Amino acid sequence: MAEERAQRRLAAIMAADVVGYSRLVELDESGTLAALKERRRRILDPLVHEHDGRVVKTMGDGVLVEFASAVNAVTCAIEFQRRMSAANHGLPDDRQILLRIGINLGDVVVEVGDLYGDGVIIAVRLQTLAGPGEIYVSGSIYDQVRRRLYCEFDELGPHLIKNVAEPVSVYRIETSTWGQHGAAAKAPLPLPIKPSIAVLPFTNMSNDPEQEVFVDGLTEDLITDLSRASGLFVIASNSVFAYKGRHADVRRIARELGVRYVLEGSARRAAGRVRINAQLIDAIQGDHLWAERFDRSLEDMFAVQDEVTSKIVEALVGRLTTAPARNRPTDLEAYDLCVRARSLGLQTAGAAREAIFLLQRAIARDPDYAEAHRLLALNLWLSWEFWDQPADPNRARAVAEAQRAVALDPVDAGNRWVLGVILGHERRWEESDAEFDLALKLDPNHADAFAMRADLIVLSGRPADAIEHVRKALRLNPHPPGWYYWMLGQAQYAIRDYEAAVQTLRRPETYRATSRRLLAASLARLGRLDEARTEAQLFMMSNPNFTIRQWSDSQPFRDEELRRHFLEGYRMAGLPE
Repeated sequence: MAEERAQRRLAAIMAADVVGYSRLVELDESGTLAALKERRRRILDPLVHEHDGRVVKTMGDGVLVEFASAVNAVTCAIEFQRRMSAANHGLPDDRQILLRIGINLGDVVVEVGDLYGDGVIIAVRLQTLAGPGEIYVSGSIYDQVRRRLYCEFDELGPHLIKNVAEPVSVYRIETSTWGQHGAAAKAPLPLPIKPSIAVLPFTNMSNDPEQEVFVDGLTEDLITDLSRASGLFVIASNSVFAYKGRHADVRRIARELGVRYVLEGSARRAAGRVRINAQLIDAIQGDHLWAERFDRSLEDMFAVQDEVTSKIVEALVGRLTTAPARNRPTDLEAYDLCVRARSLGLQTAGAAREAIFLLQRAIARDPDYAEAHRLLALNLWLSWEFWDQPADPNRARAVAEAQRAVALDPVDAGNRWVLGVILGHERRWEESDAEFDLALKLDPNHADAFAMRADLIVLSGRPADAIEHVRKALRLNPHPPGWYYWMLGQAQYAIRDYEAAVQTLRRPETYRATSRRLLAASLARLGRLDEARTEAQLFMMSNPNFTIRQWSDSQPFRDEELRRHFLEGYRMAGLPE
């Protein structure tokens, strides 16, 4: 047999091992080995897969992982430490499993699937230098990620490494990056390849607090318009409004949202005029890239929005083909009513009723206002689909209002995805898929479209694809509304990862919502029947008319085996037939 030729390639190598492994085995051999096996299955393997890595080999208490990207290697390592820290929470100090990790970018030799060479030697040596819970990286890694990840690094200087000719620059990643003792801090979000921006809530400079809604609407509209620029990565409005009223440092906000640029500003509406101040900041360099003041009549407000958007796009990516203008209201009171209704969406039955009332008033004032028709369609659909309102006439009205919105403004991605989800639940699947495809073509940053499409993808029998859609949505919207986690938990249940589903559905953002029935089913599948039945009873207190049969009849499953899987889970949890 011909001898296999060794290959060389550039790779990012992560070496990790367990601190005090021999002591842990001596204390409890079977328990330690079982814990390590479980943590590899639940933590390491999914993380390596998520970050496109490859486990080269495991060595009892250690592991060697190869990545094609330095950013992926560091992000994976930080999240690995964070999750290991969380898994240790509540354990006695002498039973905690602590890691030390080293990462290097270098040339490696590949033979029969194994790796050799200086690139590997340096990673392993960095791992031995690191302390418990620490990550050490080489200068080659630091040079690649320092402008791509919001990490804090301690420079430790050059170190001589045995069998390596030149000294190696060593950096330690600050432990505050991922938190300790089970803290909720997250691994830093890698910066997208596209120019990335967050539009912070504009400050209301009017003496009238009633103008707060108007200023919030201005912020949301700027985000919507920027999102339509395919050359930008734009954080969704729900996440930026998490910072409303907080006096946090712009660099910290950018770090938490994983963007490079931040737009901040203020607005004042008074005496028929609107005054807007805006400035664009590079959060890494600390530079002000652009700033301008606008003072126009109120009727020119939407023209000002378009001008601000075009100036930002030009500053970040140069001139792009201008997207067709969106449908704008002709009546400012209708606009105010619609903005108030925006904040009520996808919450509760009471919020939906209030939104419907406001939107009907808006349409009465401006019958051709596309967004008002879209939001009315969404709330009518939610009312009969989830909140016990009669299907007749709400179901037919929802379809008609969504179609009216698209007819009035076919280039608004929001109109397209709302029609898409309603058509999907009408079992008009091909039309639904086409609407979602067009929505994401019109606005590749539309987090809600990604998240809502996950529901229909699950029902089509593709839960793994649905999870990817929710993950894209969460990257665009890191502080999302609770229903994102409902969609994620539903997909995790469908893929039979019940532990993950329970963890997701117990998040405070979604725990007391309609998603509780999925939590009950997930617990039942794990054999935790007492907990499952308690959650089912709590769900029924808020949804007294729910029945399994009615729910099944309303759901547009394309995969009948998956329908049975959901029905069995609900029955196991004790929900009524």
